[in-house]
Amino acid sequence: MELRHLRYFVAVGEEQHYGRAARRLHVAQPALSRQIQDLEAQLGFKLFERLPRGVKLSTAGKLFLEDARRILQEVNEAAERAGRVARGRSGTLRIGFTENASWRGVVPESFRRFRELHPDADLELQPAASLEQLAALRAGRLDAGFVFNMPKGDPDFDQLPIATQQIELAVPKGDPLTKLKKLRLRDLTQAKFVWFPRRESPVLYDRLMHACFRGGLKSPRVVQEGLNEATILSLVSTGLGVGWVLGSARWRCPESVVIMPVVDLKILQPLALGWRRDNSSPLLASFIADVRVLPAVRALQNG
Repeated sequence: MELRHLRYFVAVGEEQHYGRAARRLHVAQPALSRQIQDLEAQLGFKLFERLPRGVKLSTAGKLFLEDARRILQEVNEAAERAGRVARGRSGTLRIGFTENASWRGVVPESFRRFRELHPDADLELQPAASLEQLAALRAGRLDAGFVFNMPKGDPDFDQLPIATQQIELAVPKGDPLTKLKKLRLRDLTQAKFVWFPRRESPVLYDRLMHACFRGGLKSPRVVQEGLNEATILSLVSTGLGVGWVLGSARWRCPESVVIMPVVDLKILQPLALGWRRDNSSPLLASFIADVRVLPAVRALQNG
């Protein structure tokens, strides 16, 4: 039994006339009659009672018509669902992001735009550190991720640069450092630091230590470690010390914390959307295309 048998049967069952059903299907009436005969032979019972003018469904035919309609509808719906996935309009997309990049700019805008343009798709958002995202991308647990310091030259990955952010200093409000018009690294020799552990971001950790040494802050006084930027901001707000954060932290900064630039610290953190080269998901391709045309990303690419 093939789908065309069901389509032909439904047409005849609804029209109750071979001629009208043939015209509806755009087939010759003899061919349609043979298809119905073949279907009845396969089933082993009659679907129609022949009348002088037209046909009417048998008792078994009436029941079979209900099931045939349902089957054809399910097939059509399955084809439509698969088509939406193939066109990048439906399916599930798993995106990772660092929490400190999600407060403003390209990252939240890309999520908003995707949900607006792809209402039938499921967007699974997974906050994670950059190194965790890279591991998840390699393992196939993520389709893409917004990653700081995306490795260059890795044959497994493609990437789209989307932003750069400056490292700045979070300082408790009222601290004497906040009165300085121009804060320099050498001004921090007596400061107590809430510092992130090296394992969380080895590249940034080493760059910061090297920059501090060159700027006169040879041995920072680390009194507490904070695993992420949110923890650092929280501990700084208690007056425990100062801490390094991205400049974008001012968008979610506690009222008791001031974000200050350090004039002789020039460490930019590049943020990129990264994905595996062998990921052929049409939905991922749509997401990348949507991000690529965001004004901030286009401005970065143009110069």
